Amino acid sequence: MADPKGFLNFTRELPGKRDSAVRVEDYKELYVEFPEEKTNQQAARCMDCGIPFCHNGCPLGNIIPEFNDAVHREEWGEAYEILSSTNNFPEFTGRICPAPCEASCVLGINQPPVAIEHIEKSIVENAFEKGLIRAKPPTLRTGKKVAVVGSGPAGLAAAAQLNKAGHSVTVFERNTRPGGLLRYGIPDFKLEKWVVERRVSLMEAEGIRFQVNANVGVDIDANELMLDYDAVVLCGGSTVPRDLGIKGRELKGVHFAMDFLDQNNKRVAGDEIDPATALLATGKNVIVIGGGDTGSDCVGTSNRHKATSVTQIELLSKPPEERAASTPWPNWPMMLRTSTSHEEGCDRHWAISTKEFVGDGNGNLKAIKLVDIKWEKDPSTGRFTFNEIEGTERDIPCELALLAIGFLHPQLEGMLEQLTVEVNERGNVKDNKYQTNLENVFVAGDMRRGQSLVVWAISEGREAAKAVDEFLMGSSMLEGKDDSFLLTTA
Repeated sequence: MADPKGFLNFTRELPGKRDSAVRVEDYKELYVEFPEEKTNQQAARCMDCGIPFCHNGCPLGNIIPEFNDAVHREEWGEAYEILSSTNNFPEFTGRICPAPCEASCVLGINQPPVAIEHIEKSIVENAFEKGLIRAKPPTLRTGKKVAVVGSGPAGLAAAAQLNKAGHSVTVFERNTRPGGLLRYGIPDFKLEKWVVERRVSLMEAEGIRFQVNANVGVDIDANELMLDYDAVVLCGGSTVPRDLGIKGRELKGVHFAMDFLDQNNKRVAGDEIDPATALLATGKNVIVIGGGDTGSDCVGTSNRHKATSVTQIELLSKPPEERAASTPWPNWPMMLRTSTSHEEGCDRHWAISTKEFVGDGNGNLKAIKLVDIKWEKDPSTGRFTFNEIEGTERDIPCELALLAIGFLHPQLEGMLEQLTVEVNERGNVKDNKYQTNLENVFVAGDMRRGQSLVVWAISEGREAAKAVDEFLMGSSMLEGKDDSFLLTTA
């Protein structure tokens, strides 16, 4: 363990953030430098807690107390060795993971939890800085070829693991650059894209091929791909957004959140955007419908566009300020969360239903009709339902409405239809330990489990890679978790 009295001597401390008035002028990451000595102190707070619940909280099963101890001893190389044994991309999770491990930290029962996410990022960036992370192509190739469809976190993790096993891996990406959600869905102020490019370049140096502008199911026949490769891994994500089919949905100014974020990330990367299709919040009253992380990203982006006002509304009731009794430790706590985007300026409202998008008579959005609601439990079914509160209906000025209300399932047209893979009742690809109904076709990430976290996508990619390796070779030396762990944390 680290310092036996560390949790008594030090309290939780994180890197400071750039002033919100300054950071909304650019798309750079938010945090300022944090002295290494302070990171060592944060690692020292990790206790010898007997049963490290943080392991179970982490979808990757990161060996957290051990890398904390190594950081405290300033053995950074050892810390990276431990961390990278379970996590292919700690530079991603150290920046954008909501850190379920911290919610399960034993110290968090009655104190602020250990700053695990910050320590993770510090380990990997120290390793890059010291040259500990370099291309390591496999010494032997198996002669097997694997196609990975989708270059998001699940696809990248699957590709990295399969290449490590010695297979020849090609990653197919329908967009113009690799990275998937990491590149096109997450704003640069949370994850600058040089971080993604650095990792992709490393993977290319290790022998992984990336084929972009390659839309499998459209540009490339999916069945031909299945014949050309010994195995195919589907990592296309959950990309069909949940819509809001109310009056006025067709008005100009109502858009899916991911279309807004995707376009802005391309704009920040220097891509030319057709003025006729440009989605900009500049000078507009913006209402973000949906209270989750995607909605928060829309808030931060709208602030950088210099929106006149930014409002975020949520159908559910306002969460409690502290951990709710219904989600006791070590569960992920139901509680109010305020993001850095909210700190930059945003009106937030809960228990509100959107009734209508109101037009100006020329096809443009000018307002949204809202109504307050009250949630009540149905005694006969035990389910919660809501009723509108009489007299609260009103129109709110709005020229840009962004739907950030989640995703339904992967795109069924094209690749999945061509392959005739089976899907379940939710529309996700059906599998048996990552293998679909087609013997040499596997699936991982949101396409399999539904909309989830980046850390879960990485875990899924690793597990699918192990399953593919076993299919191709009869056994696998790749690291993985047993099925019982997956079942208890899914």
